[in-house]
Amino acid sequence: MTEQPEGGTEDPAGSEEVADLFRAIGRQVKVARERAGMSQKELGKRVGYGEEQISSLERGRRTPQPEFLVTVDELLDCGGLLAVAAEDVERAKTRRRVRHPEWFRDYAALEAKAVELCYYAALALPGLLQTEEHAHAVFASRRPLLDEETIEQRVTDRLARQQILTCWPSPLVSFTIEESVLQRPTGSTAVQSDQLRRLLAVASLRNVELQVMPTNRPDHPSLGGPFTLLTPKGKPQIGYVEVQNFSRLVTDPEEVRMLAARYGSVRAQALTPSESLALIEKLLGDQ
Repeated sequence: MTEQPEGGTEDPAGSEEVADLFRAIGRQVKVARERAGMSQKELGKRVGYGEEQISSLERGRRTPQPEFLVTVDELLDCGGLLAVAAEDVERAKTRRRVRHPEWFRDYAALEAKAVELCYYAALALPGLLQTEEHAHAVFASRRPLLDEETIEQRVTDRLARQQILTCWPSPLVSFTIEESVLQRPTGSTAVQSDQLRRLLAVASLRNVELQVMPTNRPDHPSLGGPFTLLTPKGKPQIGYVEVQNFSRLVTDPEEVRMLAARYGSVRAQALTPSESLALIEKLLGDQ
């Protein structure tokens, strides 16, 4: 398939109204939380969210899931105020067109509907794993520079994609990440620490397996760079490759087979999921 260079972002009709709705709901969650005397961390623990996720949601950067609103409504005794907003969120989600760069949209649409996803991360963390601060640091460091409005929109859309991990029915998701990626303090040491905690939280999900490829392996089956494998429901597996802001969907069966074989070899040489979590915890403890 033809490689597609990065383009600009569009401003689809209706997306600003949706953003305003999410910000308004976020403010309502914050008011209810503070009235109950809870911190973001305490609320997160009660509903299975991280502190950073609650913070993003209260600022309108993360899509408030209907089930979250119903749970928080009961937990914080909101009298149905948040629960009734769940219907508005569902309608907004079907109406909203996410403003990904044009070159990324075909992949994003496939990713959102996949029943299985496999990510080999050789240079950077997959977007589904990134914290808000990490994602902001990634986009802010791009060359040529992106303007602040574009950075904020890219961060918002990246966080919105992460609902894939917790939606139902949930896809089976496998991440294999190079150890060197985890060691890079993108943004700052504090951002890196929050990012490592985010990895531990995602790895605890039943539908997710996370493995780390140690740097000290003498042989490596995939030095050609990162790639993704995804399986749409009822359709053959396809691949996706992105480098230097050029992307390519791989649909040729033989090319997909080779990517799948490489991914199997990488996983076989990587640490087991439990060993990988132990390594992440060690990296976190060393900071």
